[in-house]
Amino acid sequence: MELRQIQYFIEVAKREHFTEASHHLHVAQSALSRQIANLEEELGVSLFLREGRNIKLTAVGKIFLQHVEMAMNEIEKAKEKIEEFLDPSRGTIRVGFTSSLAANPLPTVISGFRARYPDIGFQLKQGSYQGLIDSVIHGEIDLAFLGPVPTQEKNVRSYIFFAENIVALLPAKHPLSKQPSLRLSQLQEDTFVLFPPGFILRNIAVNACSQMGFSPKVAFEGEDIDAIKGLVAAGLGVTLLPELTLTDNVPRETVKIPISEPLVTRTVGIIIPNNRELPPSEKLFYHFLKEFFDVLSKYT
Repeated sequence: MELRQIQYFIEVAKREHFTEASHHLHVAQSALSRQIANLEEELGVSLFLREGRNIKLTAVGKIFLQHVEMAMNEIEKAKEKIEEFLDPSRGTIRVGFTSSLAANPLPTVISGFRARYPDIGFQLKQGSYQGLIDSVIHGEIDLAFLGPVPTQEKNVRSYIFFAENIVALLPAKHPLSKQPSLRLSQLQEDTFVLFPPGFILRNIAVNACSQMGFSPKVAFEGEDIDAIKGLVAAGLGVTLLPELTLTDNVPRETVKIPISEPLVTRTVGIIIPNNRELPPSEKLFYHFLKEFFDVLSKYT
C-alpha cells in the first residue's frame, strides 16, 4: 500500500467522482482508476460502488476512509514537527491553563512572546488543575500554567514564577467591607461561595479556614472565577480568591480585602513533562517564560 494510493483514495471518496478527483490531483483519470483498483485488489475488498459516472463508498470503504484520514492527519503532524525542528520559530505551542490564570498573566506573556516570535502559533487549552497535569504527562499538551505549582508530581518538572496572596472578596454591604484587613476567623459565621469539591482553589480556601478552627459554610458553588465573583456581587456569600484574579477586575458591589491571619498564598508557574524533551518551539517559549519572570521579579 503506497501513500499516493491513500491520497488518491481520500480525494475520490470526498468527491465521489473520478473525473473531478483526477482534475484536482492533476493526474490522468486512467492512472487514478488504476491506482484505486490496485488498492482494492491489495485489500481484497471493493471500496466503491460504481453508479455510472458517479461512485459511492461501500460500507467497508467508509470504515477504511475513517482510519486512513486519521493516519494522514498523524503523518501531517509528523511533517509539521520535522519542519519545526528545521525552523523552531515557525512551530505551534500547545499550552494549558487554569481559569484563575486566564486573564493574568497568560495573555501578557503570550503577547510578549509573539512580539519576539510572530510566526509561532498557539493551541490553548483551559482545564482543571489535575486534568492539565495529566494532559502534560500523556502528551496532549507540552506545558501548563498552574497555581499552585505541584512539587510532588514525579512525572512533571515544575518552575515557580512567583507567589501571590489569597484575599477575601466580600459584598460591598458586608459589615466588614470597610476594614483594611481581616482575620479569616471573622468570616466563620458567613456563607461562602467556592469552587466545587476537587478544585484546587476550594482546597486552599477550606484548608485556610481549618487553620482558624472552622469549616466554611458553603452555600453556593461555581466552576469559574467570573461565576463566583458574580455570586458574591449578588450578596450571596463571601469567597477567597487569588489576588491576580482581581488585579484589573474587582466586580461592582464587591470589595477586596487582604487576609492578615492566616497568611494564605499560592505559587504560580509552569509544568513541563519529565519523560520527554520539549519540541523546539515549546523550548523557546519555556526559556522565554523564565527570562520574562526573572526580569519581572527584579522590578517587584
